Amino acid sequence: MYGTFFHAPTAGELAVLENRLILVDEAGVISAVLAEDDPAQATAIAALGEALVWLPEGQFGLPGFVDLHIHAPQYSQLGQALDAPLEIWLQKYTFPLEASYADLGFARPRYEALVADLLAIGTTTALYFATQDRAATELLAEICMAKGQRALVGKVVMDDPAGCPDYYRDESAETAIAETRAVIEHIRTHPANADGRVLPVITPRFIPSCTDAALDGLGKLAVECGCHIQSHCSESDWAHGHVLERFGHTDAEALDRFGLLTRKTVLAHSNFLTDADMDRLAARGTAVAHCALSNVYFANAVFPLRRALEKHLHVGLGTDISGGPSASMFEACRTTVQSSRLLEDGVDPTLSAAERGTAGSRIDLVTAFHLATAGGGIALDLPIGILAPGYRLDLIAVDTMAEEGTIRLFGETHPQAVFEKILYCASRANIAAVWVDGQQVC
Repeated sequence: MYGTFFHAPTAGELAVLENRLILVDEAGVISAVLAEDDPAQATAIAALGEALVWLPEGQFGLPGFVDLHIHAPQYSQLGQALDAPLEIWLQKYTFPLEASYADLGFARPRYEALVADLLAIGTTTALYFATQDRAATELLAEICMAKGQRALVGKVVMDDPAGCPDYYRDESAETAIAETRAVIEHIRTHPANADGRVLPVITPRFIPSCTDAALDGLGKLAVECGCHIQSHCSESDWAHGHVLERFGHTDAEALDRFGLLTRKTVLAHSNFLTDADMDRLAARGTAVAHCALSNVYFANAVFPLRRALEKHLHVGLGTDISGGPSASMFEACRTTVQSSRLLEDGVDPTLSAAERGTAGSRIDLVTAFHLATAGGGIALDLPIGILAPGYRLDLIAVDTMAEEGTIRLFGETHPQAVFEKILYCASRANIAAVWVDGQQVC
């Protein structure tokens, strides 16, 4: 592939690859990135012939986005039901919707639309909460395989009668663990997944939905299978307070005691992490999925992203469909920057400027882009999000000249200016093509 590309291997540092040739092997791994003044570039171009993909004038390549937190069954209520606190929203709107996915005829068109739409807007890797139903979870994984999306899919475990409705609950901890094991086996052995592009995830929904027996069993299963793990952590005043009252310590400590904090764990939200919690996550290599937009609606606080980065936590971004009313990772980047500015400047105009905010909290657009790409790859411990040898070629081509698009260039040629226009203005109409493992999927 030949063109001009943007990526951010390091937070805060944009790398511009102008007039580069990216060579990809048959497995979809980048084998070389050749500069214009490298004699090998001209030789390779001549040898490639029709195998060469050219990005035309006005198009720029970006690493595919990594969305670290998606509730797949909630896509059909995207943009709805954002008027209640988390604990009411779940019981009134979300659990009834998710329970409907036990009907695979209901589930299939919704899951197919979700995966297709996410690919079309540049999400090449998705970390999915499915539902409590085993068969529907396996269906989501199969749709990801068929459409070529890199995905991590987990059956949601929720077995506690005190926190889950009768109509939407695992029969027991033993059943939840057995069905999680079955989903893991189904994904790993599926004939359409020989390349391992779709991975299983152990998924306790959050502590309020799980018994101690389920959490303990899932921790042991994680050791046995070496799978990724995902859950929610200290998302809201209610969720954070529930765990403090139940265990006498925070979500992070509780999850750790159950063996659920590992190098392959991603914790959504985590707004109320203490300094000790952050140190614990950093020591375990556990990552945070920062969901800036949904935090506005449900988290009761702004995640201290800058402090987390300074403590060397692995952090990526998530849309949190449908707690966040946008499926776009472009929007996730924008809201990440905006929320950090709100945290730094404060929001109460009756306070003085010195008292109003938390100094040193802002992050810039390049850092947000890094978190949405390379940061997501680091969080998942996968070689994605960077355009360099050894990484998978997951790529989106952004057309800044698309007539139906939302980017308008008026003579800007400086790469930084073009990059900023793309990140702040791009929409689905600007995505010209999408590749996963070097194969065009959209």
